[in-house]
Order: sequence, then structure tokens, then C-alpha cells
Amino acid sequence: MQLSRTDHTLRLVDIPVPTPSPTQVLIRVSVCGVCRTDLHVVDGDLPDVPDKIIPGHEIVGTVTALGDRVQDFRIGDRVGVPWLGATCGSCRFCLSGRENLCDDARFTGYTLNGGYAEYAVAESRFTFRLPDRYDDATAAPLLCAGLIGYRSLSMTGDARRLGIYGFGAAAHLIAQIASAQSREVYAFTRPGDVQGQAFALAHGADWAGPSDAPAPRLLDAAILFAPVGELVPQALASMDKAGVVVCAGIHMSDIPSFPYRLIWGERQVRSVANLTRDDGLEFLKLADTIGLKVTTREYPLERAGEALDDLRRGAFSGAAVLRVGAS
Repeated sequence: MQLSRTDHTLRLVDIPVPTPSPTQVLIRVSVCGVCRTDLHVVDGDLPDVPDKIIPGHEIVGTVTALGDRVQDFRIGDRVGVPWLGATCGSCRFCLSGRENLCDDARFTGYTLNGGYAEYAVAESRFTFRLPDRYDDATAAPLLCAGLIGYRSLSMTGDARRLGIYGFGAAAHLIAQIASAQSREVYAFTRPGDVQGQAFALAHGADWAGPSDAPAPRLLDAAILFAPVGELVPQALASMDKAGVVVCAGIHMSDIPSFPYRLIWGERQVRSVANLTRDDGLEFLKLADTIGLKVTTREYPLERAGEALDDLRRGAFSGAAVLRVGAS
């Protein structure tokens, strides 16, 4: 599925199977998750989206060919590919373990062709083996919803009372991890979304309510998965002193002005940018240990546009996954 930059539509086209470079693997795609960042790519919210890019950065498939310099994988390995697709490896960020901030980073499904396709190539350094306990469809959301959610959770430190705003693909995974860590989880959904609140309570939340209501207790931290800037002052209003509000999305609407008293008391607002390979290794090991309940809705590849529209409307709970090939 290629994206037309002029009219923001996806088209099913036939193109040659890509050839891996010396450091890449060729993957026969089984499934590819549908992420809110895909919406930002398709809708043109992110800058400089290439014309005819293939979206998708939660890729699960099987290695079918290896570049000459690849040593960590073998043909037949089941692997996953996340959002961060390549870095320079030599800048101050890469050399200090902060490759997620590399100025020359490239991103799967945004500046590199992604997984809305039968085949994809990926840098072997940014390719992960997946826990056997997850089938292909349930493994796909781990590669962004899980990974970015995990990095966002790590930004909250040892916060015991955690608010989660926007209870979708990432939240329903991270709430389970937070619960396993004996944290209190408070889920905030769209006002009136009773179904979403019930979904949150079934996936690790101790309390669920509308996002326009205050938390029942002061929070130590909050993660905003919903890309809605007006939620920042709302979350700050429910924050205890020294609390942190983590903005997890790559794109967010403008944050409105708010009184200084909401951030006074050493409260913080911070963003999350991408992920590191260490994040991937740590999270996938944790996911294997905990055994997350992953809720998915599958669509065939040719209905990718429908899946994105349903995600935009909040028409399902959990994560959408495109079925590309046989598991």
C-alpha cells in the first residue's frame, strides 16, 4: 500500500521485491500493526512525508534473505521491526546511548518503506526476535504501542499513582505492566465512552472515568497517549507536587496556556521521542515474562484505509492489525 502525498490516500500497487543492503534483512511480512503514528503520516501531520512511501512500523514476519554483513539472523527467523529504523551510529546521541535522538535517524513507514506490504527490508541492528508466547497478530502491537508505551512508563520513575489519558493500543498494554509493578492505574477516556472505561478496567486499570473529570486522587505521574494538547493542563491539575506529565505521541495538537500554579511545585511536562534498541530488548523480555493480554482487530491489507478510519473514529478497543500473509 503506497501513500499518495497529494491526496493522502493509500493505493494497492505491484512493485518489485526489495533487495537487502549488506546490513539489512529481507522480511516476508505476515502482519503489520496499525498505529496512530500511521495516521499522522497519512494525514500529513508529520513534515516531509515522501511521496509513495509504504507506511507501517509494527512489522512481524520471517527473514527470507540476508545482507552480506548480517550475522545475527538466519533465514527462517521470526522477527519484528519497530519505528526507529536506522541511525548514524556516530553522533553524540548515538554514542551516549540516546540513539532515539539521533539527528540523522530514519523511521520505518515514514522515511523508510514499512510493512503495509508483502515484503520489507530492515536494518538488522533495528530488528528484534519476538517472544514465542505471542502469535504474529498479538506480537505486532508490542513493536510500537508496547515499546513507546514502555519508554513513556520509564519516564514516570517510581510513580505509584499513574494516570493514563487515552486508552487505546499502547495504554491497554502499559496498564497491565504498571499493574504488575503494583502501581495504581487511573484511566481517562473520552467523555461518555463507557465501553472504553470498561475496557480499561479489564486491562489493568483500578479506576476509569472521563478525561474532563479530575482524578479521584492526586497523581504522581500521567502518560498522555491521546494527541490532544488540552489534556496537558487537565493532567497537571490532577498532579501532586513533583509529578510528571509524559506526552507520549510524536504529534500533538497545540497545548493551551495554563496558570503557573499548575506546574509550580516542581511538576514537569516532558515528551518521549522514539525508542532505543535497549528499550526493545528490555520490553520484549518483560512482555515475555508477564504475558500481556493483547486485544486486536484484524483487517486484510487491502482494507488498510478502513483500519485507519476506524482508528481515527475510535471504533474499536485495543490495536488494529493488517493481515498480509499466512502466519
